[in-house]
Amino acid sequence: MIFEGKNDAGDPIFYRDGKRYLWMLSFIPPLIPLLSYWLFLRTHNPLVTLIPFVFIFILIPLLDVLFGEDTHNPPAEVVAAMEADPYYLRLARFTVVFPWVNYVALIAFFGTQELPWWSYVALLLGVGTINGGALLIGHELGHKPDRLNILFGTLANCAVGYAHFRVEHNRGHHTWVATPEDPASARFGESIYAFALRELPGAFKRGWRNEAERLTRRGEPVWSVNNEILQGFALTFVVAAILIALFGWKVAPFIVAHHFLGWYALTQANYVEHYGLLREKLPNGRYQAVEPRHSWNTNHIVSNLMTFHLQRHSDHHANPMRPYQSLRDFDDIPRLPNGYTGMFGLAAIPPLWFRVMDPKTLAWAGGDKSKLNLRDRPASS
Repeated sequence: MIFEGKNDAGDPIFYRDGKRYLWMLSFIPPLIPLLSYWLFLRTHNPLVTLIPFVFIFILIPLLDVLFGEDTHNPPAEVVAAMEADPYYLRLARFTVVFPWVNYVALIAFFGTQELPWWSYVALLLGVGTINGGALLIGHELGHKPDRLNILFGTLANCAVGYAHFRVEHNRGHHTWVATPEDPASARFGESIYAFALRELPGAFKRGWRNEAERLTRRGEPVWSVNNEILQGFALTFVVAAILIALFGWKVAPFIVAHHFLGWYALTQANYVEHYGLLREKLPNGRYQAVEPRHSWNTNHIVSNLMTFHLQRHSDHHANPMRPYQSLRDFDDIPRLPNGYTGMFGLAAIPPLWFRVMDPKTLAWAGGDKSKLNLRDRPASS
């Protein structure tokens, strides 16, 4: 596919998107659990249940190191043509089915197979994190303004029971990112575990409050069928009830654990995306506009291709309506040393995280801690 545009002089610019078909690598992570189940049914060797965990937390970070980063940006003259190409959007919509298939397959597997305890743990950690990718699909589609894409995004979010994501993310996180007011922005010196205890309930409360305010402005009751969050949770509970009816109450704890780990996957992403970064307050009391430098960025090509450029987060927050295929890299932005799953593993061991990331965060602030989002910095609202 050749995209065409014109430069300032009116001369034609032609560009071939080398990543066009590589975005199909995003299909690989959700297929890994299905491979694991199939191998177990063929071999009855529980070691194959480790495959999803090893893939997401070991293989992808190693591939990111091996293949390195891609800092290439498409020419500005062809971005409009790329964004108008429906192929990229259709690709994202198609992936919505994968988290649901994985979720149902996991619960069916647990409901019909006898496994050692460590297989349950490994599969929940691996598949729960992979299925947290439902939220990156919901994230991409939830930023679109039309009802059809919002519907697809909501369906993706509900695969892990995170019905409040679009409301909270679009109306809350994007407004308050990199400030003490944002529960989804990690503070300097805050561990992933302390952050999760603050972010998980804080994001839900803010999402509910924002949806309640929207309905109130429309003169509708909060507890109604028009409440987007209640709609999503209704779907989640109906599917859970069907699975319990099919496989018994023994699968109920696994459903809860699967959804929690999907939520926690997003928490880990939020943690690494804005750790310690702070937007300055202006003399009028407002925060400065969001700039690319207010999000940690990574260009590691393997994990970026598997996550629809989610890791080019700096451009996303500065330009939230820009679709994944045209997100850009910038020179003067904070950079992570590995892709997200590698950083998730680092964050799981706080002393290692602080040793690696605190010097980078301080350097971003020019060595001035007062310019960071600190643990003891009070929120103003």
